[in-house]
Amino acid sequence: DVQLQASGGGLAQAGGSLRLSCSASGIDSDDYVIGWFRLGPGNKREGVACINRRENIPLYADSVKGRFTISLNNAANTVSLQMDSLKPEDTAVYYCAEDEPSNYCSLWDTHFSAFGQGTLVTVSS
Repeated sequence: DVQLQASGGGLAQAGGSLRLSCSASGIDSDDYVIGWFRLGPGNKREGVACINRRENIPLYADSVKGRFTISLNNAANTVSLQMDSLKPEDTAVYYCAEDEPSNYCSLWDTHFSAFGQGTLVTVSS
């Protein structure tokens, strides 16, 4: 079974930065995708970013484009999410998800089959 562990959440001021990491184990395929999602106040669920291992091409939600950067460390099976220029509306529980075998990146969590525990990000104004 695929196990995912997100870490790196915390408190930041508006305009600041945080870096999240998603450590994955149990992946059997060379073709997989990992995405970041967030669950905000009022249970607002949103896909944030996704990357596929084969092509290493990222996909971003419009709300984070130009501020967040997703990257994949193949050797370590770790996906990072660098979050810059944070805004209070970025406050949410962030979690990562995986799907395999797949090269299809999506911002819909219904396209993923494994999910990790979340990490809380709080951005103060």
